[in-house]
Amino acid sequence: MLKKILAVLALTWAASCFAAVDVNKATVAELDSVKGIGPATSRAIVAERKKGNFANWKDFIERVKGVREATAIKYSKAGLTINGALFTGFNPPAAKADPQAEARAAAETAEGDKVLQQTLKVMATPTPDSKPAARK
Repeated sequence: MLKKILAVLALTWAASCFAAVDVNKATVAELDSVKGIGPATSRAIVAERKKGNFANWKDFIERVKGVREATAIKYSKAGLTINGALFTGFNPPAAKADPQAEARAAAETAEGDKVLQQTLKVMATPTPDSKPAARK
């Protein structure tokens, strides 16, 4: 029975370690528990929060000295949230352009345009066999 109680307590403690910490509600101690946030940053967050809650991650980054986008991503991965939202970055990485694929597509388009122009030219040119349709 004692083993079961200890196991439940251990699981509860483990779950609380991974629980999200909302920056607008957390105490200094709770902020300190987030990996990467030290006492100085915790105090800075609480001091800024006294001026008003953080509206979003952009507001948080602008107001807390020393926190930039990369740091915010680390804090978010460690469980820090603002109004329940995790931070994933302001500018998601754009898909890398493939210059060779773009060149192939341009060449195919140009070739297709040439074929179309030739086809239209052939269709517009009268043939010696063609006779106008007779009217009845």
